[in-house]
Amino acid sequence: MALTLADLLASPDHYLHSFEDQSAVYVPMDRAAYHRSIFLDGRISPAGSGSMKVPLATFGGRVPRPADTGWIFHVAHCGSTLLSRALDTAETNLVLREPLALRQAAVNGDAGVLALAAAMVSKRYQADLPTVVKANVPVNFMLPQLRALYAEAPAIFLYLGLRDYLLAILRSDDHRVWLRRVTQQLAPHLGDLSGLQDGKRAAALWLGQIRSYAASISQYPNSRSLDAERFFQEPQPVLQAAAALFSIPLDDKAIAQIAQGPLFTRYSKNPSQAFDNAARQARSEALLPQLSAEIASAEAWIEANGADVPEALDTIAKAALIS
Repeated sequence: MALTLADLLASPDHYLHSFEDQSAVYVPMDRAAYHRSIFLDGRISPAGSGSMKVPLATFGGRVPRPADTGWIFHVAHCGSTLLSRALDTAETNLVLREPLALRQAAVNGDAGVLALAAAMVSKRYQADLPTVVKANVPVNFMLPQLRALYAEAPAIFLYLGLRDYLLAILRSDDHRVWLRRVTQQLAPHLGDLSGLQDGKRAAALWLGQIRSYAASISQYPNSRSLDAERFFQEPQPVLQAAAALFSIPLDDKAIAQIAQGPLFTRYSKNPSQAFDNAARQARSEALLPQLSAEIASAEAWIEANGADVPEALDTIAKAALIS
């Protein structure tokens, strides 16, 4: 049977992976492929070989309104991969981690491309179980446009306080390279930060995301915030609340098994590496003396440029997922 545009628009088996040369690139997927793909960018593990390019003009006027979808927005390096994997069981919801097409749409700023990407990540295998999407950092700067498509959608805003964020973002050369790259891509939203040292650049990225979160939480009632430190310390009640928010059919016994299981003893981005909350805390404690000067400089930058931070953090805290 010939593949139709209706098939591409409706079935998760046809996954919009990315945009290239004014075309949408689809790859084959199935439920198992989504489950094993820790990320849906270049690290995707598809259900088969090959891809298909569909000119964007083909979709003109035919993109459906996105189905109800749950969202995990995050400030980066704050446990979002762990949270999304903990909620992703092969028998329950479809969970998508960092769709590349969605990230590209956010960086591009094209409303039409964003609408197509949003509709494609909302597809599902079970009609009564909404898909959950863990977005990418650039998506945080398209929240007004994206959430307008999903006004009633449940969303978790996962964040860290400034000092904890700096410890996570500045901890290695690779993380700093990521910081410089993403802030350059987000210059239309953050301004030109190329003259700032890494600590201040990280502070500016944190500030932009905190402001975006506070504004979105204020506007959309099904928004919940989650301090990553709370998640790391108390994963079980967080998972219970998140499952309820996203209508994921996990009972307390299943959640306890997940929270006490191997997922929380391995590095979520690389399961071959042992890593748990105690190791994370030890790493942060070791880094603090090394980064103290940069942290102080970043905090001073926020003091000078973020007069609205206390109010924004208060707005975020009042929407806490768990009390």
